Amino acid sequence: MTQINEVRPVKHSLPFIALALALSAPAVAKPVPVPNVAPVALNQQGLEDMVRTLSSDAFEGRAPSTAGEDKTVAYLIDRFKAAGLQPGNKGSWTQDVPTVEITAQNMAGLAVTGGKQTMLFAPGKDFVAGSYRATASTDIRDAELVFVGYGINAPELGWNDYAGIDMKGKIAVILVNDPDYETPTEQGLFKGRRMTWYGRWPYKFEEAARQGAAGALIVHDTFPAAYGWNVVESSWTGAQYFVQKPNDAMDQTQANGWIQNDVAKQILAAAGQDLATLSAAAKQKGFKPVPLGLKASLKFDNQIRKGQSRNVIGILPGKKRPDEYVLYSAHWDHLGRCKADAHGDDICNGAVDNATGTALLAGLAEANVKAGAADRSQVFLAVTLEESGLLGSEFYAQNPVYPLNRTVGGVNMDAIAPGSPARDVQVTGGDKSELTRYLKAAMGAMKLYETPEDHVERGHYYRSDHFSMAKRGVPMFAVGRGSDWVPGGKAAAEAVAGKYVKNDYHQPSDQFDGKWDWSGILQEGELYYRLGRSLAMTTDWPNWHPGDEFRAIRDQSRAELRKAGK
Repeated sequence: MTQINEVRPVKHSLPFIALALALSAPAVAKPVPVPNVAPVALNQQGLEDMVRTLSSDAFEGRAPSTAGEDKTVAYLIDRFKAAGLQPGNKGSWTQDVPTVEITAQNMAGLAVTGGKQTMLFAPGKDFVAGSYRATASTDIRDAELVFVGYGINAPELGWNDYAGIDMKGKIAVILVNDPDYETPTEQGLFKGRRMTWYGRWPYKFEEAARQGAAGALIVHDTFPAAYGWNVVESSWTGAQYFVQKPNDAMDQTQANGWIQNDVAKQILAAAGQDLATLSAAAKQKGFKPVPLGLKASLKFDNQIRKGQSRNVIGILPGKKRPDEYVLYSAHWDHLGRCKADAHGDDICNGAVDNATGTALLAGLAEANVKAGAADRSQVFLAVTLEESGLLGSEFYAQNPVYPLNRTVGGVNMDAIAPGSPARDVQVTGGDKSELTRYLKAAMGAMKLYETPEDHVERGHYYRSDHFSMAKRGVPMFAVGRGSDWVPGGKAAAEAVAGKYVKNDYHQPSDQFDGKWDWSGILQEGELYYRLGRSLAMTTDWPNWHPGDEFRAIRDQSRAELRKAGK
């Protein structure tokens, strides 16, 4: 899950900078051929052992800043050493990430007044909330409720859901996703069915804070959110982690949270409004916020613990151009202890999410060492705090050990599903960069074909650690095996994915199973090996496609590097 600490992506006006740079640049040379990469045989037993270990109860769900983190970091360092990597941070295996842990306690009900009678909603069952401010308590009293549609302010699109209202001291009631999500195609102001950054809940909380709101409540709806209330409740139960800020995040809202869809209907009905009617109006350009004539109060205490978490970094130095880098990344963290299931199990073990990706990270390090150093250096980055908002990768991107303008590109791995191999490959976010040439070469070698991304409305591109690098210009692969499985086709893939999202995602049931079919995981591992290895064996510097939201910042960073004569 992603939180407010994410940085807003580059605006669409930046392609004009890219155009200016392009006009002053020399003529585009003929593309550098994609290097051939030999097949790889990953160590399946090693992968199994890693996933079994990382997702065992002994690691307590791998929550940051806990004993589970200490065990995880020590284990990853041992595996990186065994793979043959060198310490990746000036002789150290780790990068400290300063954190603050905030746990909401003594949560009072959400009280709404101003209607015919006071309504009181129960925490967990009806709503969840927390504060990003490092303060001892949160106490919002009689704050006006304002329905702000999708809570989007996008000047480049001529869209402002906050137009004409001062949100200071008020609570924003916000719809999840963005206005186009029901469109069957990807045509529309907000890319139709494909979720944009404006549809992601971290953006909505971030924008509410910029508007001066005292609080923000997102209306949960399973389809546009892409997960059920159980995921919201488990993710917002217990400690929430953030990167420490000098101002203790006092520029954020006092409280952010979610409310059940039926709760929103009751609140709006008490205001003489209808959720369906207002939701339809909010899809239209020119929508104006609707004060509800109701007030809300919310109070809870915050247990605060400051500490630090760690990214784990290993490097395989390049033999020809060691100061050029290819990045492999995966997040090692999970939720730790969470809401207990019916059997009393309160450890969210995170076997699929993301012990699988972390194991592949070490497995690919081992495979690359065995193949011999590539021309460019290969960096293996296991990041923390992904579940709290991509914070570990965000901290690395803000404080890179290896300069981002000298980072050629990379591969991110997150939640690799057990099961059959596929005939196809899916690209999260669509065709955004010149990395497509490398993907097509790997697909050709593996006899795979590309299919459109499933469930583009879920906004997966903005929900994993590649996004922290991409929005700073580094082209990153966010790909995986598709849904045409062998055997079973799409039905088999959808059955596995559907069961996982419904029953296991962010739940104690995401556990290792000795009966897993590893053939699909191994197939994805080979794909990732080919992609990263080919980038490490070329002189090419792939860029984002012209007009892409991240093209301008990459052009600028590379131009600055050339100007410096590097």
